Amino acid sequence: MKKQPSAAGTPGAFEEAADHANARYVLRLYITGTTRNSARAIVNIRKICEEHLQGRYELEIVDISLHPALAEGEQIIAAPTLIKLLPLPLRRFIGDMSQTERVLLGLDLRKVAEKTASEKGR
Repeated sequence: MKKQPSAAGTPGAFEEAADHANARYVLRLYITGTTRNSARAIVNIRKICEEHLQGRYELEIVDISLHPALAEGEQIIAAPTLIKLLPLPLRRFIGDMSQTERVLLGLDLRKVAEKTASEKGR
């Protein structure tokens, strides 16, 4: 979707929200083996993606114990770490992804999630 300039010549909030509502998300989750935190992070981010990004996301899971060079290249200092590669801006989240509201806010999905919830309530 092409952004239409607002009266001031900059993209308006409505157009930006619409872009995020249709954007394809590319996410990479770095974990360390089969630890409890790793398993929790996988379950939590998959749940978030299926509820809020169904059909619009790509989730890659990288075990840094098996692929340490990938973690070094991304400068991963803690795991689990989720990186939102697209849409820009790039964002990083550390932890088991159990704070759903924070993850949604960081993924710029909070407004989209609120709209979806209000439509379901009708």
